[in-house]
Amino acid sequence: MRRLLTVAALAVACGEGGGGDQPASAGARGDGPPTAFVVNYPLEYFAGRIGGGLVQIEFPMAGADDPAFWQPTAEAIRAMQRADLILLNGAAYAKWVDRVTLPSAAVVNTSEAFADRYLTVVGSVTHTHGPEGEHSHEGTAFTTWLDPTLAIMHAEAVAAAFSERWPESASTFGANMMALREDLEQLGADLRVATAPFAGEPLVASHPVYQYLAAQYGLDVESMTWEPDEMPSERQWRALRDILARHPARLMLWEAEPMAEIADRLRTLGVEAVVFAPLGNRPTQGGYLDGMVANVERLQVSANP
Repeated sequence: MRRLLTVAALAVACGEGGGGDQPASAGARGDGPPTAFVVNYPLEYFAGRIGGGLVQIEFPMAGADDPAFWQPTAEAIRAMQRADLILLNGAAYAKWVDRVTLPSAAVVNTSEAFADRYLTVVGSVTHTHGPEGEHSHEGTAFTTWLDPTLAIMHAEAVAAAFSERWPESASTFGANMMALREDLEQLGADLRVATAPFAGEPLVASHPVYQYLAAQYGLDVESMTWEPDEMPSERQWRALRDILARHPARLMLWEAEPMAEIADRLRTLGVEAVVFAPLGNRPTQGGYLDGMVANVERLQVSANP
């Protein structure tokens, strides 16, 4: 764990300000650095690490409550249409992509190589949170990056796209990818240790976003659709009690810290809340590895209360 924390600090420096000794060629318009748009924070982090400052990474959904359900403005679409690359998550993430025209030569589905491993959200309901409005998680599960082996494949697709588009900097991209791979492999090993006490144990989750994490580490998770800042209705509490009657979980995974009133009421049911942030959006502090290390540490604490 100490090694991963150290690497995480170095990674932030590399991803946000570092650069190779040879800049990539100018962008498609020829009036500035090459530009790659991304649709979520993990791709912003991976692309920043791999690009090492040679490519300008744009993440216009960063201010959204949930980038997966962000709706682009006409101005945002025009900016993406001028980009050198547009890095998509795939797995039905960012459904707005199907409704706009983007230059096909610039679009890269970074999960295409493992499309046969996509999972499905079961039993989701339509709900509302944030300015993105009403939506449902039903269909293809899209938080693919929560499985570090798939996160590596996302990153490899980014590195390949960068090297193909800017071959003069391919060696820099390759070296940066190797360093990122080491960090993600270490993360995977740390997650395996942290999740081992819960393998096969019933768990519940506040949102249906942990499918790939569960599949990779043998977790048995049933999901609600609860918000951390909204007290669930009595009907929702009854639904949870029904689940617990056949699926006696002692932990509930949350995307963010739930209200104290929610956590207290969960304890009356014998359930403790533990935050495992999916990191689809840019964290307020630290970077991707910092956030994942924090997730690991919270699981470890929960395993040894």
